[in-house]
Amino acid sequence: MSMSTKRNRSFSSSRVAFYALTLSVLTACGGGQGGMKMGDDEFAVETLAAASSNQTTQYPATIKGLQDIEIRPQVSGFIVKLCVDEGATVRKGQALFQIDPTQYKAAYDQAKASVASAKANLETVTSTEANKKMLHEQKIISDFEYQTAVNNLLSAKASLAQAEASYAAAKQNLGFCTVTSPSDGVIGTFPYRVGALVGPSAAEPLTTVSQIGDMYVYFSMTEKQLLALTKAGGTLKEQLEKMPAVKLQLSDGTMYSEEGKIDAVSGVIDQTTGSVSMRAIFPNKQNILRSGGMANVVFPYTMSDIILIPQTATQEIQDKKFVYVLQSDNTIKHTEVQVSNLNDGKHYIVTGGLKPGDKIVVEGVQTLKDGQKITPITQAEKEAKFQKALQDQRDGNIQTAFK
Repeated sequence: MSMSTKRNRSFSSSRVAFYALTLSVLTACGGGQGGMKMGDDEFAVETLAAASSNQTTQYPATIKGLQDIEIRPQVSGFIVKLCVDEGATVRKGQALFQIDPTQYKAAYDQAKASVASAKANLETVTSTEANKKMLHEQKIISDFEYQTAVNNLLSAKASLAQAEASYAAAKQNLGFCTVTSPSDGVIGTFPYRVGALVGPSAAEPLTTVSQIGDMYVYFSMTEKQLLALTKAGGTLKEQLEKMPAVKLQLSDGTMYSEEGKIDAVSGVIDQTTGSVSMRAIFPNKQNILRSGGMANVVFPYTMSDIILIPQTATQEIQDKKFVYVLQSDNTIKHTEVQVSNLNDGKHYIVTGGLKPGDKIVVEGVQTLKDGQKITPITQAEKEAKFQKALQDQRDGNIQTAFK
């Protein structure tokens, strides 16, 4: 191999290494929290203006059905049949449990026979009273004898009424042997099974039926937050109608697809917590929400006339945040700012220390110091210089790649 070939290869290798070095230097200048610095004293500056920001607040909440109805038997007896399974969706009037009807069927048959007997006796006594009345009018029988017939008729009518009442009660008790659902909903658990002796005084209900067509979501907010929502005045109904729709974050972190509406506010503030209970109603067409579940109510609101600044424009020193504010002579002032706890991960909401019209440095802040004089450029100029530098690097224009 000739010496010339070795020199050419050595030169090519050196050039590649040099380009790689310049690429790493340029990349290092462009990366990091401070952003790419485009010149010795050129820094991107942004003029602040008032803006609005859509925010959300979350409140822990409990989900309840419109009604959670305890199902209790109205007669005592042994369960002989479970008509549905736990967790089933049922309709109003659908059979849930069957209690042994033997004794209640016997009482029903006896009451039915008593009614028939009372009716037959009434017919007999009615005919007797009519005959006695005719004889009394003809002065054949005494007043006492006729009055006795009238009393017997009244007694027979009372006996029939009593028999019919007993029959109605026996019929009702027989009907109670089939425990039905009082409303549409979803069945809970069964603490009692076939063969268990149950009755109206049992400690636990047979089950619970939860109405889940619509669901109530209960949550609380502070008195101050409530006043912010209702200070516009008007009746409670008007205030509720003006409240924005709310969303629901389920326990797995996902957002429920349907929006809810606040429909009730407690009239009493809890003295121990300073909070007020509120209720929102959510549609539950897919039966996703279950009574007793936990969730977060997501309450949207808009913050007006605020100042948003990029988080990259700030420095944090001892839990305080600072920015560099551009002065009229192009020097910069290290200024403390107060920000809200709410942020979107990219911007801070300024609550103090800045005002609309102020100009702050938004890149390279880690390399600056108080009182330093800079050449301010816009974000657009910064991006144009950055793209030009990248293009020069790709084209091999080393002399201009860093300008």
